Amino acid sequence: MTTSTDLTTVPDVAALLRGAVELEPTATGLLPHRLPGWARAQTDDPQLRLVEAQPSGVRLATRTSATRLELDVLPTKRQYAGAPPRPDGRYDVVVDGALVEQLSAPGGHVLTVDMMTGAHTFEAGAPTTLSLTLPAGEKALEVWLPHDEQTEVVAVRADAALAPLADDRPRWVHHGSSISHGSNAAHPTGTWPAVAARLAGLDLLNLGFGGGAMLDPFVARTIRDTPAERISVKLGINLVNGDVMRTRGLGPAVHGWLDTIRDGHPDTPLRVVSPIFCGIHETTPGPSAPDTAAMAEGRVAFVAAGDPASVARGALTLEVVREVLAEVVERRADPHLSYVDGRDLYGPADAERLPLPDHLHPDAETHRLIGERFAALAGW
Repeated sequence: MTTSTDLTTVPDVAALLRGAVELEPTATGLLPHRLPGWARAQTDDPQLRLVEAQPSGVRLATRTSATRLELDVLPTKRQYAGAPPRPDGRYDVVVDGALVEQLSAPGGHVLTVDMMTGAHTFEAGAPTTLSLTLPAGEKALEVWLPHDEQTEVVAVRADAALAPLADDRPRWVHHGSSISHGSNAAHPTGTWPAVAARLAGLDLLNLGFGGGAMLDPFVARTIRDTPAERISVKLGINLVNGDVMRTRGLGPAVHGWLDTIRDGHPDTPLRVVSPIFCGIHETTPGPSAPDTAAMAEGRVAFVAAGDPASVARGALTLEVVREVLAEVVERRADPHLSYVDGRDLYGPADAERLPLPDHLHPDAETHRLIGERFAALAGW
């Protein structure tokens, strides 16, 4: 890692970071979290602990006249044993609302996960310096961190002062699964929530967690305690592919979740969003399992491993989840609460044209489509 001696180190990087719930000082720098420490202390799930620290929606946001800027970062790369290496995460450079450059940070830590056993190994690495050349004059600058690559911000240097970027747009707090997190999106401003926020003129706080939309009470309390002018919760797919709940428990759990959110946001517009179309789980319960044939070919894909006959005994499918969510919203008779059917964002006809590459997650084009449709359907 090399640095330019004619640039000045920014003393308060924390003041420039937007989209995180909490910033953890580390031995290296600042690690953005999308769950607060008290919430993280209530789970031992290594998957949730990994993904909540992947900075989907987190960006360095500043108003500056700088023409040169350096950003020292320490990424943690996630790789899957037996699969091709995942591409390095993207850093989106946005100037006055326009995407002008994309960078990546090679190196860093490497976390290798065995999808068949859950075992993982960790190899330590070193920070990388990203160098930006910016247009002259005062401008709004955002550097979006990789949505799916844990990133410690080590230092920021520039040739002019960096002031926090004021943002008077309504704040939108969104919670969901890996699709909301941005899985299989090509870059951080290309995740569907980022696309929808830009089109709707909203300031995004993305609480989408890959594999982590499990109706955990601490997530509802986090939303309750977070300032917001718009709220949406996209629920269901993780409950199915984790096989963690039965029909009897789903309705009361969702009611309890909404009660908790309403304790802090009694009148805030709130959208309950059901799962998008996912062929493997429409009528077949979870759990999801790795597709061993695809793995043998060096691809990551998933299959539904549940028994369709178990639906009669209360197992969840996506069809069942949608029925329950729609009924919960109707029963509450809340004038500020509404239901969005996920199939209106991505339905069976879309799956014919834009199939989910791994049978669970949309590709980059589909993220854009979902974001555009949500911005129109949410009515914000």
